[in-house]
Amino acid sequence: MVTFYGKYTSKLDDKGRLVLPAPLKGVLPEGGDMRFVVRKDIFADCLEMYTYAEWEQQAAEVRSRLNFFNVEHATFWRAYMRDCVIVEPDARLGRISISKELLDLIGVTKEVEFVGNGFKIEVWAKEKYEASKISNEEFVTIAGKLPASR
Repeated sequence: MVTFYGKYTSKLDDKGRLVLPAPLKGVLPEGGDMRFVVRKDIFADCLEMYTYAEWEQQAAEVRSRLNFFNVEHATFWRAYMRDCVIVEPDARLGRISISKELLDLIGVTKEVEFVGNGFKIEVWAKEKYEASKISNEEFVTIAGKLPASR
């Protein structure tokens, strides 16, 4: 399993491509599958990038909770899968092309933050990432609500 850490700024080039930062690209297995699935995050104004293997695992977990004979479940699945795209960094520079529609959804104009979030990478419009930070007090309050370890 691949784990991503760190925050890295990237700029859209004149063709609308982004360069996947070397520290994030560098944790991918040499000669392995370089594909990512990109989708809009459900709760935050960012995109999520999953390795293809991680996405298959995540999607299977969500799918296992659904009954496709239930209209709400089928509708949820359709929305969950909407706008998912596969991107693959080019071998030379690590450039990726994320559709303008997805970048517009999160408000990207020129600069993005790639944020390693363990099992996924988040892609934020730089300004929105800075605005999403919670206070230390909020962090401590949320931490106190987490269930005790098993």
